[in-house]
Amino acid sequence: MLARLALALVSVAATVLPVTSAGPYAAPAALPDLSPQTLTARYAAVRHEIERAAATSRRVHGTAMSPFLAPSRTFLSFDARGSGRAVEVDGDLASADRVAVVVPGADNNLKNFDSWKFAGGAARALHQQARAIDPGTKLAVVAWLGYESPPILSRTVLSADRAERAAKDLRTFVHGLKSVNAAAPVDLLCHSYGSVICAKAAPGLPLADLAVVGSPGTTVGRAADLHTPARIWAARATGDWTRHIPNISFLGLGFGEDPTSVAYGAEVFDAGSGSHSEYFKPGSLALRNLSLIALGRAA
Repeated sequence: MLARLALALVSVAATVLPVTSAGPYAAPAALPDLSPQTLTARYAAVRHEIERAAATSRRVHGTAMSPFLAPSRTFLSFDARGSGRAVEVDGDLASADRVAVVVPGADNNLKNFDSWKFAGGAARALHQQARAIDPGTKLAVVAWLGYESPPILSRTVLSADRAERAAKDLRTFVHGLKSVNAAAPVDLLCHSYGSVICAKAAPGLPLADLAVVGSPGTTVGRAADLHTPARIWAARATGDWTRHIPNISFLGLGFGEDPTSVAYGAEVFDAGSGSHSEYFKPGSLALRNLSLIALGRAA
């Protein structure tokens, strides 16, 4: 059975999308480290980077990245090379009572960033839902597309190699958030392949809650193996195709135990009946419950 599964996985992996070239965009300049004193300067430096990328985009592609230039938006990093990376904050990070970081999975890029199915739109939907539930709690929500998201039809999405590299950057980022606002509990809300990244980043991180949704597995057999003080949550919507994924790890492919299983030991919550891409859909049960976790409303 394992041999047949491995052959099937390799067959899927053979449909590999071409790697996007860096194109005409130069590497972003070095940014100030995250701290209360440098936060404003960091926002300004990243805005300058977006303006530079937008000018290049107008010249080369005839498009201006206009949505990213809206005055109300604040970014902690931005890189237009390849499929793109961006880290955006909704809310006041320095004065927040709590901070939630949305870590997305496969197929995320700058072109789809603002859709609620992907990182930026998902974070915005969560922030709006949380404010509707509890306007008295100052929640800052971060959309962390801080890594090269793998194409869904590629071998990369079947192994933890890219997650290992992304996890190092996520760990550095979370420590930076604590430098900006040491008092605010930090939660990671991780979708699909993003749950593999979060699991790799979690050991020893100062987290309050870690929630995985639509997860193919986290490469560990039990929640306790994540070695984190965080409360571990897991959910899978009844319409999510990941329920059909065999939860094994074989020849470097696959991610092991289902986080929603009894054996894994996470707190399982109801994500409703949506599809794999609908956990952050406005008005959904999944989004409401993720918002309650972000607000620290464990009950």
